[in-house]
Amino acid sequence: MSKYFGTDGFRGKAGVDLTARHAFLTGRFLGHHYAALHTGDKARIVIGKDTRRSSYMYESALAAGITSSGCDAYLLHVTTTPCVSYITRTESFDCGVMISASHNPYYDNGIKLMNGEGEKMDDDLQDEIERYIDGDLPEIPWATEDKIGCTVDFYSGRNRYIGYLTSLATRPFDRCKVALDCANGSAWMIGGAVFNALGAKTSVINAQPDGVNINTGCGSTHIEGLQQYVRENHMDVGFAFDGDADRCLAVDERGQVVNGDKIMYIVAKYMKEHGQLTTNTVVTTVMSNFGLYKALDRLGIAYEKTAVGDRYVYENMKQNGHLIGGEQSGHVIFRKFAHTGDGLITAIMLMDVMMATQLPLSVLAQDVTMYPQVLKNVRVDDKDGTLADPAVQKAVDECTARLGDNGRVLLRKSGTEPVLRVMAEAGSDAECEANVDAIIAAMEASGHLIEVKK
Repeated sequence: MSKYFGTDGFRGKAGVDLTARHAFLTGRFLGHHYAALHTGDKARIVIGKDTRRSSYMYESALAAGITSSGCDAYLLHVTTTPCVSYITRTESFDCGVMISASHNPYYDNGIKLMNGEGEKMDDDLQDEIERYIDGDLPEIPWATEDKIGCTVDFYSGRNRYIGYLTSLATRPFDRCKVALDCANGSAWMIGGAVFNALGAKTSVINAQPDGVNINTGCGSTHIEGLQQYVRENHMDVGFAFDGDADRCLAVDERGQVVNGDKIMYIVAKYMKEHGQLTTNTVVTTVMSNFGLYKALDRLGIAYEKTAVGDRYVYENMKQNGHLIGGEQSGHVIFRKFAHTGDGLITAIMLMDVMMATQLPLSVLAQDVTMYPQVLKNVRVDDKDGTLADPAVQKAVDECTARLGDNGRVLLRKSGTEPVLRVMAEAGSDAECEANVDAIIAAMEASGHLIEVKK
């Protein structure tokens, strides 16, 4: 397990878990690494950030580290994670860096690293960065004279990304009243610009970032505000983004949430009907709702399940040629258009289906019945030992048999804690609770249980 970089970058409380020193040393390593790969022209790294107050500190620290090692740093300033990914791959940058803690509170922050294709950086290279941060690698030489890199204002990159997004829609949105909740984050300017350009009657809320209000009572993690706004203002649809706009949840004209599972279903169904779903497969994580799988079965669309994390979804899609995949949280990837989840692309794809079918979102989403779900986090003495315990395995098998085709149970490890996650989906909350408790009881009887976390 990595010390600093997880499946979605280096993330933690700003000034505590993630300091300016960490950012500077990360920049030093990246600048040196990519400069060494160039013999003539300078290596180039592009940096974007969200609206957190600490993002400005990390931007300066990263740029100082990069340029002091002989590489040029291009600053996109406040933009989205998928914008950094797009610009990295289309403008031939060696590396992309996004400063964001996504949907976390403002006092957290993070550093997300991307390779030259705009994909998440390889674990091996991130491990090398960790070793450098901890002083386990030789000191990197300082660039001098004309070898010192430049810091370049690259505001124009955001405009290129906006132009790209507007090119993806196949028809104008001029018949729709659209509400956007930008979470006081990265999409606060871009979101409105894109939907206005596509002709929508756009209303934007939570687009007044002050450095400390990102994700606070708004955005995809607090979607109730958008639900109320859509109902009260009679909007046709609403879209809620997270802090760095790589996620999108929708709200239909009745104010009901349409989550990532339903979004994937709606777009995959449309793609299949029009011969665009070339592999006839949707990629999900193991946490997608049982109701999605039942709905896909009725359509004859196959699905694959990966470990939790958009990184694993994308890797599966790339390896097998699949075009759509994602998570219930709204992190949806359209691989034909992006190498990462992109909340704005997700909104555009959903709008395209609405415009093409001339159906309201509530009707498009009605075929997916979300099953009640109960999830409990259980602290145990040994995660692998508990999973391998025959009594626990028997309890899981019995619950699975009891639910049959009307639900499922899932037992999986946390990647960061000595915790197992016990989940059940069934026809009622009570049935879910009973199955989860049966598995936990087996853990307790076998002596593995320490506590059920609140």
